[in-house]
Amino acid sequence: MLNLIYWELFKTYAKWRTYIGFIAVGILIPVIMWIMWVEGGKFIQHQLRSLQSEFLITGNLFNGWVIAQLIMNGLWVHVPALITLVAGDQLSGEATSGTFRLTLIRPVSRTRILNAKYIATLIYTASIVISIAALSIGLGMWIFGTGDLIAFDKDGITILPESDLYIRFLFAYALAIWSMFVVASLAFFISSFVENAIGPIITTMTVIVIFLIISNLPVESVEGIKPWLFTTHMNVWQQAFRDPYDWERIRTSVLALGANSLFFWAITLFIFRRKDILS
Repeated sequence: MLNLIYWELFKTYAKWRTYIGFIAVGILIPVIMWIMWVEGGKFIQHQLRSLQSEFLITGNLFNGWVIAQLIMNGLWVHVPALITLVAGDQLSGEATSGTFRLTLIRPVSRTRILNAKYIATLIYTASIVISIAALSIGLGMWIFGTGDLIAFDKDGITILPESDLYIRFLFAYALAIWSMFVVASLAFFISSFVENAIGPIITTMTVIVIFLIISNLPVESVEGIKPWLFTTHMNVWQQAFRDPYDWERIRTSVLALGANSLFFWAITLFIFRRKDILS
């Protein structure tokens, strides 16, 4: 099995489209850093204006941790597009190039081949999130230094001490990877139906956009639907910056995301094992 995963990873990272996401991240994050450096933390001062009249706030509050958290807030909606570029090509790409029949004549079951492709897809997904983490935190601390984190959310402002931030960011990126696994699983599932990689990419993003709109509608008639949509739980990583942690919300979201990923994988396996491969 490890040998199959190795070769699927080799094929994945041998394709030029695999590096589009890394190139986009490598360009976008430094540009955001430069904009933040020019802006000079004015938005932080604006957010804290009401607090400064009542509290004495000291220290470097415009630092690399703050920038990394802001980048996570801004990119988590756009990262799925980078993931679908590869996840949506895993099965449909093989069908397009006509290599499936050659692959399946090997004395290896379809289940093992599919699982190897799926695991390779999840590894790629994790590598995208890890690259965002490394670049945003590393570059942010180098340019802006370190300090306490000011976390903004709909419930107000939370100031977290620097000593807690290493664990919190590790937890946040782990939750982010877990949520992106659902996106990869959905694109992987859709790619089992078609023989063109463009279809899974467009379809996956369309589903995500529709679900996101429903998840954020302040309408009572859709409140019962929201818990069943994976997009409702994709921002669970934000719970890593709550004090105290909302463990009930984290547990619910982690289980919901895991159930969605498992469902998409199971349906894909069912389809793939029965699919008539003609090319």
